[in-house]
Amino acid sequence: MIKYVSVEEMVVIEKEADAAGLTYARMMENAGRGIADIVRGAYSQFEEGAVGLVGPGNNGGDTLVALALLAQQGWRANAYLVRPRSDDDPLVARLRQAGGGVINSQEDEGFERLEALLGSHAVLLDGVLGTGIRLPLKPEIAKLLAYVRRVVADIPDLHVVAVDCPSGVDCDSGEAASECIPAELTVSMAAAKHGLLKFPAYNYVGRLQFIGIGLGEDIPYPASWQALKRFVPDETWVHSALPPRPLNAHKGTFGTALVVAGSLNYSGAPLLAGKAAYRAGAGLVTLAVPDSLHTALAGHFLEATWLLLPEEDGVISENAAETVHRHLERITAILVGPGFGLQETTRRFWERLLSSGERAKRAGMGFVPQRTASEPSTEMPPLVVDADGLKLLAKLENWAQRLPGPAVLTPHPGEMSVLTGLSVDEIQSNRLEIASRYAQEWGHVVVLKGAFTVIADPDGELAVIAVATPALACAGSGDVLAGLIAGLRAQGMTAFHAAVAGAWIHAQAGLLAAEILGGTTPVLAGDVLDALSPVLGELGD
Repeated sequence: MIKYVSVEEMVVIEKEADAAGLTYARMMENAGRGIADIVRGAYSQFEEGAVGLVGPGNNGGDTLVALALLAQQGWRANAYLVRPRSDDDPLVARLRQAGGGVINSQEDEGFERLEALLGSHAVLLDGVLGTGIRLPLKPEIAKLLAYVRRVVADIPDLHVVAVDCPSGVDCDSGEAASECIPAELTVSMAAAKHGLLKFPAYNYVGRLQFIGIGLGEDIPYPASWQALKRFVPDETWVHSALPPRPLNAHKGTFGTALVVAGSLNYSGAPLLAGKAAYRAGAGLVTLAVPDSLHTALAGHFLEATWLLLPEEDGVISENAAETVHRHLERITAILVGPGFGLQETTRRFWERLLSSGERAKRAGMGFVPQRTASEPSTEMPPLVVDADGLKLLAKLENWAQRLPGPAVLTPHPGEMSVLTGLSVDEIQSNRLEIASRYAQEWGHVVVLKGAFTVIADPDGELAVIAVATPALACAGSGDVLAGLIAGLRAQGMTAFHAAVAGAWIHAQAGLLAAEILGGTTPVLAGDVLDALSPVLGELGD
């Protein structure tokens, strides 16, 4: 699992590891080996070799180790020392013994030798500054980085690999010096640092890959590592979280998702959400929509079953709650809200749907015990709430206590503002803390959508999706995500795991859709929906 850490947390983890026998020197060796392996794997087709900008700290040491290993493997490898190191420095000596070259910046006042190195190598390892720096940069470092940045911009075939982080990025706040060298690839050690998944720093990160430094291999994971509840899910995590699909399964094995959605003005939302629930693996998907939408939608969704709801002026009416109540017996997850609209009659529908006492009285079926309207509706299936469903929910008194828990709430920042009363700016400037605080306060899983979607569990666990792409900034994209989560929830996944896996799959589908279409501009929600199949196919059963 890729932990998501602050700089201070990573310092503590490394100290504990060193005390447990994984020395700093060994961590540096492991990091350098990982960097060399990634560089060799990604750029082995280039014969020009690698040059490293070597700073005085651990990143510089990691870079020297990587260069020495590349030289041992037949690469042409050269180091440019930003600060002088003694001739008997073991890392410098190791690189020279392997056949690599070393140049001191003090011997290159006009940067002529540096320019020659940059122009004659295929890969540049940026190992100048590490994760602990704070801005502004010192003048001599800023001058060097600014010079390299200008030269690199004129060499399109030079591939920049940042060691742990692009030099000049604040790995806590996400601030970035204007002199930062944009990386094609950032190789992060052991964990994802907070600032790498924030703007503007992410503009400099490029592709983000992670390598180990020996934690959990050379030694057991330190206590401070194990105590961390924040992580970045990857393909391995998602694959392990998905429910099994046994060979002797039938559709009942994978549950039934009920999608309560749609209105005359937003008739596509149920289709996007329902199809996504099926793609997620649900055995059966039922669309509960206003009666008048059925004729228009049915021909576009042959696999769905339908629950036609009473309506008022093209929106779900208050009286539809009774219809939904009567059909909950076999439902294993329910999604409420996509395409609802904000009419008062639909708000009252929500009120009655959540009122177990009202449900029991009106259903008259004998399987729901009598309760007061203020008590939680424990008979409701696992619930996912999205879009206008969230805005209407905010108008209901004690809504958080009335939802069956834990529900999954999927707000974008504007909807989160309606739910919390905070401004969008307040939310966006503190996404992790806001999502975590309200997940714990409400007792429900919060999926705070946007660049680097945050998923927070009431128990304090938190995941961050390491994707930011405008491919997902299109109408209907959220309907696809909500349907995915509902489809996974229907199969018995926990609320948190379904939300994390759904958000990761959704993000990968957005990236793939943009790749297929040649850019993010033409991507529609339907393209994201179509891309779910290959993404899920790669994950396998």
